[in-house]
Amino acid sequence: MVGNHVSHSNRRVKRRFYPNLFTKKFYLVEEDRWVTLKVSAAGIRNINKKGLATCLKEAKEKGYLKNY
Repeated sequence: MVGNHVSHSNRRVKRRFYPNLFTKKFYLVEEDRWVTLKVSAAGIRNINKKGLATCLKEAKEKGYLKNY
């Protein structure tokens, strides 16, 4: 996303809004191994809520990831 950084004197300079990404390791119980994913803060909350296996299945169905 693109926007403006507005200073106190109201000057406007272009800036970028980056997603809040983290590289995080999760333990996948079904396969008895660790999986490293680059996920957003909202994605981490979804994994905590639904479970890792469910979120990986949904992401694969939507085409967000090919393999993990």
